[in-house]
Amino acid sequence: MFKIPDWFTSWSAKNPKDIYGPAILVGAVGGAVFVAALIVTWGYPAPTVSTQTGPRGTGMSITDFARDAGRPDPTIEGFVSFDVVPPQPGDARAGDVIENAEPLLADLTVANYERLIRAMQEWTGIPDLLETEEENYQTIVARSMIEMTQNINEGWVGHVGDTGVTCYTCHRGEPVPNEIWFKITPVNMAAAGWSAVQNRATPQSQFTSLPSDALEKLLLDGERISVHDLEPRVRTMPGDPTWQDTERTYSLMNYFSNALGVNCLFCHNSAAFFDPAQVTPQWANASIGISMVLEINNDWLVPLGDVLPEHRLGPIHGDAPKAACATCHQGYSKPLQGLPVLSDWPELATTGEPVYE
Repeated sequence: MFKIPDWFTSWSAKNPKDIYGPAILVGAVGGAVFVAALIVTWGYPAPTVSTQTGPRGTGMSITDFARDAGRPDPTIEGFVSFDVVPPQPGDARAGDVIENAEPLLADLTVANYERLIRAMQEWTGIPDLLETEEENYQTIVARSMIEMTQNINEGWVGHVGDTGVTCYTCHRGEPVPNEIWFKITPVNMAAAGWSAVQNRATPQSQFTSLPSDALEKLLLDGERISVHDLEPRVRTMPGDPTWQDTERTYSLMNYFSNALGVNCLFCHNSAAFFDPAQVTPQWANASIGISMVLEINNDWLVPLGDVLPEHRLGPIHGDAPKAACATCHQGYSKPLQGLPVLSDWPELATTGEPVYE
């Protein structure tokens, strides 16, 4: 049986050493080598992909985990479309054949009228949409929303492109879109003034202590989106950004990030946040989108407050539902990940005569 020599035991007792430090170091190095070997042989367990958002060499790119970048929008499967039926000479018009046909669509051929009504019923989850004999709030709202959709596709091509929008872009098969918002301020009843709009976790503030009135002030009232004066140590003058503007802007930017599933670098160049010559192309697209949302809210949605029943209005101020980026995007940089929803629907592409191809 092996026995440790007496001289070694005696020497060790007279010369005590810390054996744990070297052991931890050797273990850490060994573990790192082991992990590196696994990565080399098996591949990185969380690979990333980069998306170029501007000219190469300017830092205009964003990085995502590959598993997130490839995550499909589950609502895409719910989008239905029907083949276009090009009108033929002599085709009857819906207004001449269908009793109580929607006046806005009465000039469509019967086939295209029926296909569009059927699609809108699927898109909104309302099986009898526009099939009632008597006008009610649903028919009035549906008519306004058809006009709004045509206006967006025709007048806001700079934002929606050829992809366009349909009822499904917002509704996703539900009678009321999930990502709408109402006025909720004040949120702090124990305070007045500026303090009454923040320091409560609300959906409008993305559950942060940032101001809950950012959507209201910036996407409804059209107030200035700004952070601070670009000159240092200046006296604040009327019209200059205030710290309230700063906090509202941060609240809005946080909302944008969650609504599109991106970070600041999707629109901004981190080397020059305030230089419009160095922002990404997406910054311009977002700026157009802000103007578009302002028009949608003020010209199309707010007026519906006089039509909608009480249970469709806001719980605090009784206001009409309003839209913002998440209403269409729902967590993706492109709604429905760029699905060309308008390709089969020339009736929704223009306020004029549909062009069938």
